[in-house]
Amino acid sequence: MTTLAEEAGVSRATFARRFGDLVGQPPMAYLTGWRLALAADLLARTDATVESIARQVGYKSAFGLSVAFHRVYGTRPSQLRATAAARPAA
Repeated sequence: MTTLAEEAGVSRATFARRFGDLVGQPPMAYLTGWRLALAADLLARTDATVESIARQVGYKSAFGLSVAFHRVYGTRPSQLRATAAARPAA
């Protein structure tokens, strides 16, 4: 977030406040949601490993992704993939 604030030419606090005012949530919450949504999409439509997907969306490990994924979605990435695979194609 520091880099974004510097690019915008404001302090971190000002950046965070303005971002929250415009987007409706703090920058890190937005980033987490975006990363997890991207991971969910990749899990549903690719054969990439959870480890690979974790790295693609900015997590250091599959464990880190799994913890965040479970906290937000209430399920593990592997469970989402299994559910997606069981659904008929649209």
